[in-house]
Parts: sequence; C-alpha cells; structure tokens
Amino acid sequence: MNTKLNPEIDSGDGDRLLAVLNALANPHRLRIIAALQGGGRNYVSQLAREIGISRPLLHLHLQKLEAAGLVSSTMELSHDGKALNYFEVNAFNVPLTPEAIAGAAKTLSHNPDS
Repeated sequence: MNTKLNPEIDSGDGDRLLAVLNALANPHRLRIIAALQGGGRNYVSQLAREIGISRPLLHLHLQKLEAAGLVSSTMELSHDGKALNYFEVNAFNVPLTPEAIAGAAKTLSHNPDS
C-alpha cells in the first residue's frame, strides 16, 4: 500500500474532507477502491475488466479519486514495451465524527450561503 500522503484527513482542512467525501460518494469509485485494496495495484485495462466498466469511464473515476488523494498512479513499461498506467490505493483515514465535521466546516474556502 502506498503511504505518500498523510493517512489521516485533517479535520482542519474542510476542502480536502469535502473532496474526499465527494470522491467516495459514487458506487463505481467505492468498487475501484475495494478492487485496488483487495488485489493491490493494477493497471487500467485489467482494472476495467475486473470492475466491469469501460476504460474511459474508469479513467474519469480514477481522476476524481486521484485528485482527492485516495489513489496514486505510476506509468511503467511492460516487458514488451507497452506503457501501462498502474494505480494503487493511498493509505487514508477519514474521521467522521460530529466534532471533526464541525471543525472542517469552519475551514471551508467556499461558503454556499454567501
């Protein structure tokens, strides 16, 4: 498992918490996280086959997960010279307590009520 990022989402960073929750609020993205966690890092074509979605749709979901810091990617060459984009889950811990949410809400950079 990759540990490039701080595994705990800081409740003092409301924007990051919101991005993480938004990224996880999709059944395809939950399946992607589950597949990568259960099977380890994988390249896009194989992951698309395992999950049962198209590669373009998978790419869209992986971009959202990567932007939220939940997965990371590396481009590697296979033994036959083919470029393969591998993805893996980053370690993360999202504390969802009322106190954590209240703290995160105070730090949001965008207020929809204003």
